[in-house]
Amino acid sequence: MSWSFHDPDEQALSRRFLAAGYVVLPVEDLGALERIRALLVERTCAWLDCAPPAEPQGFLDHIHQRVEPADLNALRVALIGALNAASWARPAYYALARRALTVLVGNELAMQRRLNLSIQLPGDAGSLLPLHADVWAGDSPFELVLWVPLVDCRATKSMFLLPPAANARLGAALHSFAGRTVEDVYRSVEPDLEWLEVRYGQVLVFNQTLAHGNRVNQEPETRWSLNARFKGVFTPYADKKLGEFFEPITLRAASRIGLDYRLPGGFDE
Repeated sequence: MSWSFHDPDEQALSRRFLAAGYVVLPVEDLGALERIRALLVERTCAWLDCAPPAEPQGFLDHIHQRVEPADLNALRVALIGALNAASWARPAYYALARRALTVLVGNELAMQRRLNLSIQLPGDAGSLLPLHADVWAGDSPFELVLWVPLVDCRATKSMFLLPPAANARLGAALHSFAGRTVEDVYRSVEPDLEWLEVRYGQVLVFNQTLAHGNRVNQEPETRWSLNARFKGVFTPYADKKLGEFFEPITLRAASRIGLDYRLPGGFDE
C-alpha cells in the first residue's frame, strides 16, 4: 500500500488547479450564497426605491435597465458598505469554498478584511480591469482569489485568465513592452486567453500571479461578482499587510499557544 499526506480527492484538486491556474467548483454552502445575494438585492431595491423582485437573478441581470453608468459607482460603494457592515458576511463568504480553500491554501488562513463587489453593465467601458497580474502591483504570490458570481457569467460578461504556460512566456517577454500600452500586451496574448464560464451556484478560485482582467461586457446582461483574497497566515506578505488588509480567520490552538508563549525571564536580574 502506498501512503500520502493528501487523500486522492485533494491531490486531484491540486493537480487541476496547478495545471489550469484555476478551478470552478460547486458552492459548498448554497444557503450562505443566497443570504449574501438577498442582502445585495434588498439594498439595491432600497437604493432604487423599488419593490423587491420576484426573481432575484433576472433583477440583477437587467439592473442596467434601472441604473445609468454615471450612477453605478455610487450604487456599488453603497452595496460594498452594506455588505461589509454585516458581521456574518465574511464568514458566509468563506463558507462558500471552505474545503477547497483548505486544500489549495491551507487550514490557517488570513482573509481580506473587506469583500469587494464588481458590477459591469453591458457596453460600459467605465468598469474595466485591464490585463494585469496582482503580484505586479504589490500582492503576495502566496495569495489566491475566491471569485463568486451572483449571476451566470460567460464570455465578456465574465473574466479572462492567461493559462500558466502562456503566462510564463509573457513574464519572460514583459520587459520588451516597456514604453508601450497595456492594450499592446493584451493584443499579444489575446489568442491564448481563456474566458471563464462560472454560473450562479459555482465559485472560481484562481491564481492571481497569472495575468487576468475583463473587457467591455458585450453580453445583454449585467455582471455581478464578489471577490476576496485568501493566504496562509504565516506565508510572506507583500504590500498588503496582516492587520491592515488581511485578518487571521482560522488560527489553530497550537499557533495561538505559540504566538502567546514567552519564555520565563528574570534569571539575570
